[in-house]
Amino acid sequence: MHRTHTCGELRTNHIGTQVTLSGWVQRRTDFGALTFIDLRDRYGITQLSFNEEYNKELNEKARSLGREFVIKVHGEVIERSSKNDKIPTGHIEIKVTDFEILNASLTPPFTIEDDTDGGEEIRLKYRYLDLRRNAIQDKLILRSKLNKAVRDYLNNAGFIDVETPVLIKSTPEGARDFVVPSRMNEGQYYALPQSPQTFKQLLMVSGLDKYYQIVKCFRDEDFRADRQPEFTQIDCEMSFVEREDILSTFEGMIRDVFQSVKEIDLGQIPILTYDDAMKRFGSDKPDMRFGMELVDLDDVAKGNGFSVFDNAESIVAINVKGGNTYTRKELDAFTDWVKRPQIGALGLIYCRVNEDGSLKSSVDKFFDETKLKLWADQCTSEAGDLILVLSGKTDKVRKQMNELRLHVGELQGLRPKNKFAACWVVDFPLVEYDEESGKWHAMHHPFTSPIPADRDKMQTDPGAVKANAYDMAINGMEVGGGSIRIHDKQLQKRMFDLLGFTEEEAQEQFGFLMNAFEYGAPPHGGIAFGLDRLTAILAGTDSIRDVIAFPKNNMGRDIMIDAPAPLNADQKKELGM
Repeated sequence: MHRTHTCGELRTNHIGTQVTLSGWVQRRTDFGALTFIDLRDRYGITQLSFNEEYNKELNEKARSLGREFVIKVHGEVIERSSKNDKIPTGHIEIKVTDFEILNASLTPPFTIEDDTDGGEEIRLKYRYLDLRRNAIQDKLILRSKLNKAVRDYLNNAGFIDVETPVLIKSTPEGARDFVVPSRMNEGQYYALPQSPQTFKQLLMVSGLDKYYQIVKCFRDEDFRADRQPEFTQIDCEMSFVEREDILSTFEGMIRDVFQSVKEIDLGQIPILTYDDAMKRFGSDKPDMRFGMELVDLDDVAKGNGFSVFDNAESIVAINVKGGNTYTRKELDAFTDWVKRPQIGALGLIYCRVNEDGSLKSSVDKFFDETKLKLWADQCTSEAGDLILVLSGKTDKVRKQMNELRLHVGELQGLRPKNKFAACWVVDFPLVEYDEESGKWHAMHHPFTSPIPADRDKMQTDPGAVKANAYDMAINGMEVGGGSIRIHDKQLQKRMFDLLGFTEEEAQEQFGFLMNAFEYGAPPHGGIAFGLDRLTAILAGTDSIRDVIAFPKNNMGRDIMIDAPAPLNADQKKELGM
């Protein structure tokens, strides 16, 4: 038996017990006649003690142990003389009577501790060592709990777990596909799925009215903190439903997950329309943890001879509570921040609301205190507040102000990692016009249904058509999205026509789905949640790499196994490449 207990479970009630533990040497401390070793496994750390008085040979042998040696020890649980209240096992230690080296170890390239000295690249190269750290293991354990909570909820709600193919057909819609050459069909290629979208719709045609799958998806996209070439979705579809059924079911799932995994009650999740979200927050995935909503100043700031405002399509402000404490130097830093290429603003206007109620702005030349009071009233500002103002094209300035809102919220401590706020966003535009190609493109995908009231506008005013679609955002990050699908062949044809598909192109790419609709497709809709993103939010980390066991780096490479890698000549020949 390699162990009778783990390194995290022994307490004072075990004192006097003979135990066997196995694990890794975290650290060794020598005090001449005394040697102490911290033994670690994934459950915790237990201190081992060796004393020259009762076994000199064993003590000398213990001094040969290096970091990350794998050992098995036998001994008696005794009370620890120097207690450590920072760990659960800190009141006991093991008086070792015998131990065995199960495996020696090279000195690791970084310390296996929560606050490691290893940079990200070196830790990804030695990911199997990085995974020994509690900080990483805790996130994977959290991911496992989340996974279980999702499965429990959906299974109890009557959903069926169905696996769909991984080798499928490439389509030009959406992101770039990863392609796989077929040896048996030379010159032809499979694609790895960006999502199981068409297959889950076919499952609805098949009569499996509640489907789910926790599934790997693949997109050949540029990388960032919340994106990987392969990622995991909680993919779901339901038949005979309307939007309200989907929102109710999956709001229940998310609330259940937060309660099960973190003992957090998310409360009722508010529903915002896309237009409302953009007007109030400048984002279709607003961070609802704090206010500081966008305020339209068009009515009170135009017509005063200030061309920056007079020539702008929109003037947008936020009110920063207590923000009058920012110094001029700090306000200049805000201006530099919004002028960065990533934000693209031309400048920033501010107005201080002083403690005595007087107002002082960076544009006093054009606005006297009476006019500035109109700003303050519009923003419901109070003494000690600060008004920040941007102007420009409506869509652009709202997005810029959203970035500034998030930046200021971060500086003011309004976005803590342990606080969670979710919202639904509905009624997205169905399509958007691409000037470069001169075509309409689906905002979600070509199977998204327009809301019933807007169907007649598909030919006459496509840009005004709202999609019967919905996203969920948590803490300013999109975690899930879906739609009610088109289940009628004629409506699907109108959608393909709008997107510029010829009948032949539509048949070639999606003929199997169109044909299936000829055999009685039920009304259906679904949603997919990003498991990696959900886990990252719950874990309080900004990067999904932290919650994936073996992630790729920011260039899409696995530097541990050195992938991707070239094929050899024989493999290429066999594949006809």
